[in-house]
Amino acid sequence: MKLTFSSLQWMVFILAGSLVAPIAIGDAFGMTQAETAELLQRSFLIIGISAILQVMFGHKLPINEGPAGLWWGVFTVYAGIVASGALTASEGLQQLTAGMLISGALFLLLGLFRVISSVRALFTPLVTGTYLVLLVSQLSGSFIKGMLGIGYLQESADAKVAIASLFILVLSIALGKSRVKWLRSYSILISLLLGWGLFKLLNLTKETMEASKIFAFPEWFAWGMPELSLGTILTSLFVGMLLLTNMVASINVVEKAYESEKQEYEPINYNRSSIMMGLNTWVAGLFSAVASVPISGASGFILTTRMFSRFAFIIGNALIILISFFPPLTFFFAGIPAPVGYATIFLPFSSMIGLAFKEYKDQLKSDNHLFIISTSLMVGIGSLFIPAAALKEWPNIVVTLLSNGLIMGMLTCMALEQFYKRRLSRTEQKS
Repeated sequence: MKLTFSSLQWMVFILAGSLVAPIAIGDAFGMTQAETAELLQRSFLIIGISAILQVMFGHKLPINEGPAGLWWGVFTVYAGIVASGALTASEGLQQLTAGMLISGALFLLLGLFRVISSVRALFTPLVTGTYLVLLVSQLSGSFIKGMLGIGYLQESADAKVAIASLFILVLSIALGKSRVKWLRSYSILISLLLGWGLFKLLNLTKETMEASKIFAFPEWFAWGMPELSLGTILTSLFVGMLLLTNMVASINVVEKAYESEKQEYEPINYNRSSIMMGLNTWVAGLFSAVASVPISGASGFILTTRMFSRFAFIIGNALIILISFFPPLTFFFAGIPAPVGYATIFLPFSSMIGLAFKEYKDQLKSDNHLFIISTSLMVGIGSLFIPAAALKEWPNIVVTLLSNGLIMGMLTCMALEQFYKRRLSRTEQKS
């Protein structure tokens, strides 16, 4: 019974965090409801396969996979190019397919040549702490807007949705902090089911899509055969390098969660993780969907539920793969109201700020470290407020970088820390 509930809880947590990107991309490219539904189906398959490959053969930690925010951003940029008339929608999607195959090859080569350890060395407590603060900062706007119902049933804030979301949030916090162990362990599952029921009762759910088939295997190259272009090659290589740091950061954060609870885990092989990420990115390209990456939010989920078992995680992802073969199930779970999802997983994501403070704890005595932290957060948070329209004339690579505050802040932190380390080293050599 415990394994069943734990697996179901992993399943709903993964689903709640994976629905937004495919739906948003479908809307950006003007896909029909049926095409968007098929994209959701393929996304579920990719997410489940990617997570199982990583937990069994890669980093071997229960870290859920989800559509990469960076790729989401690149898709949005290409949607803008399509809207301008420079590309057709099919050409844009075919170039993006090629881009993911190129990124996958990059991850495979870097893993095979065992160069990931040098990247891992850059993830000091300063960088990890900054990454966590910026990650929550980047997501917090979406969480609050989602819980207020902005863009859900209407463009403006919806009082009825907001009150219901607040109730679910308070319920999830009460369950998550309960002294009763089983309530605390299954707080996310209970909150989501009760919240979904409440929204149904208040008539706040959207109409679910109708499936024309009971069983369907996700389609290969649904967007057509890959199409190469110079811009796609450069962008995909650049995005690949950034996603590599994202992968290392996510694994590092979950490692910290295990260490904070004194839980044992197998030593991480980052090169093997990179190889698995390469295979996963290829799978995304082959099945015409957004490539997935390990999600840092797993650390908050694990700390909230105290679920450290890999077996329940594997079963949860196997259920997601199973769902992807049955369109009626895909559409049913896609019907989870977005405000309910945001309210339910609010606590696991907010708890990552606590992990960030633990990382910073021993770093705040140095003036140099304080300067690095404050400058990195200023750059990262500031980048979140750059209007997308302000960068539309700039090259895709620059737009991809500047429009992502998480990456901007993390790279700033790495660069400043390495600068001060080298300066200190030169000073010690002279003395």
